[in-house]
Amino acid sequence: MPAESATTNELSPFDAADLRDRVQKAIDQVLAQESSRLTAIDDDLLPLVEALTALLAGGKRLRPAFCYWGWRGALAGARPPAEIDGPAMRAAAALEFLQACALIHDDVMDGSDTRRGQPAAHRRFANLHRNHSWMGSPEHFGIGAAILLGDMCLSWSDQVLLTSGMPDAALNQAKPVYDEMRTELMAGQYLDLLEQARGGGSIERALRVVRYKSAKYTIEKPLHLGAALAGASPEIFATYTAFGLPLGEAFQLRDDVLGVFGDPKETGKPAGDDLREGKRTVLIAIASERASSTQMSAIRTHLGDPGLDLAGVGALREIIAETGAREHAENLIDSLLETSLDAMQTDVVNPEARRILTDLAHAATKRSV
Repeated sequence: MPAESATTNELSPFDAADLRDRVQKAIDQVLAQESSRLTAIDDDLLPLVEALTALLAGGKRLRPAFCYWGWRGALAGARPPAEIDGPAMRAAAALEFLQACALIHDDVMDGSDTRRGQPAAHRRFANLHRNHSWMGSPEHFGIGAAILLGDMCLSWSDQVLLTSGMPDAALNQAKPVYDEMRTELMAGQYLDLLEQARGGGSIERALRVVRYKSAKYTIEKPLHLGAALAGASPEIFATYTAFGLPLGEAFQLRDDVLGVFGDPKETGKPAGDDLREGKRTVLIAIASERASSTQMSAIRTHLGDPGLDLAGVGALREIIAETGAREHAENLIDSLLETSLDAMQTDVVNPEARRILTDLAHAATKRSV
């Protein structure tokens, strides 16, 4: 069966079925509701909602897209009944609150200054403390507030899913998938933290972090969540795993490359920020495995230096290129994407969803550097 694609169509696959607009509408409704609830307690809670509103404005909506089209792909007809299409979209939107939780907590753990071109949540709250000349440490206050905001997002994600309007039978099938996804995400986050504390290790260990922190959570499990909401067959779950796991790994490898070589205008982070944070990515694992003693000394000197300047970033970029780590990562991305697309060449998934999922795969791994 030839590969299907709608890449000639000007419509982004993220906008098919008006997904981004509808997800944003669902997010806005939740934020309006929770803002009223919080300000009824005290107006001092408003900055929490403002911080989250800024974080959740726009974006690709990658996880809701794979969840929604995973749901559509398991349905027999091309067009789902309107009475369940809206609830399914709202259920998919719950993943944006889970993602917000992950981003907020990840930025705290990494000590990141920015997120999507804005101050990271903990920096935002530290600035609030500083601007009001409150007592104590602005940084400590910022971290505490960000942790609480992330916890709140985790709670709201569950709430949005369970009040989405999907039938009880569908939610009962979806909840175990959702629970497993959250556990795998937190496990992956810990493994990532552990790798940084250990100073990195093998490519195999770096790939393990990729699989549990990103690949399963970003693509495979959202697809499974959609399949569960549709009451899908085991064959569809297997197809989504064969498609989603390699694609998720390719997506994270692309993110790693962008984290080192990407344009700050596109990534929303300063150039080489992953290098300053000392992230032990697959890219760094490959470079370290192939580096000469001189190159390895430079990696140890510069990687994880919060004051790393552009010259230091340039030196690490050069080592990554010279060792062939970047080329190896690009080849791995291409191979994983091919494996993923091959798995989607099946009649198990309905044709319209198969076409959109194929385009989403290309969009998730495209080169921007």
